Amino acid sequence: MSLQGILIWSALGLVAGILAKLIMPGRQGINPITTVLLGIIGSIIGGYLGHKLGYTDMTGSFSVKGIGTAVAGAVILMTVWRLLFGKKG
Repeated sequence: MSLQGILIWSALGLVAGILAKLIMPGRQGINPITTVLLGIIGSIIGGYLGHKLGYTDMTGSFSVKGIGTAVAGAVILMTVWRLLFGKKG
């Protein structure tokens, strides 16, 4: 993944983190900074996996497909975060 691709997927991740938090049911207990960071990391992971599956390109794009991939990666990462660090009970 090129530096340009990482920067574009990171920018998509800012939006994806917010959208993922709105999509996920219930209260996550994740602060806004963590939400944005998880969105960025999830977006990069989603972009990478999307490329490996032939769904997106590595450069990322501000399109429905690119945002969808970024949000999917962010939702998956937030779900894992909640399973690992969420409040029990």
